[in-house]
Amino acid sequence: MRAITPLHLRAAAASILIGVLIGAFGAVRTGSILVAVGTGIIALAQLGKVTGRRRIIECYFPLAIAGVLFALALALPKGL
Repeated sequence: MRAITPLHLRAAAASILIGVLIGAFGAVRTGSILVAVGTGIIALAQLGKVTGRRRIIECYFPLAIAGVLFALALALPKGL
């Protein structure tokens, strides 16, 4: 697996910000997908930093939330 670079983290943060803005202006499905992708990338970056006695829930819970948000965004009805 390739390493997640600082450029990837900046792109993920931009994806989250753009997703929130798009969602606030009405395109909730697209905004949710962008937020889920950005959150997933950041969660994967943190997953690689697991050392010592870190609990599993601290590692996989943010990734699970991103996955559920993505699935929820796909399940949203199209249009109004």
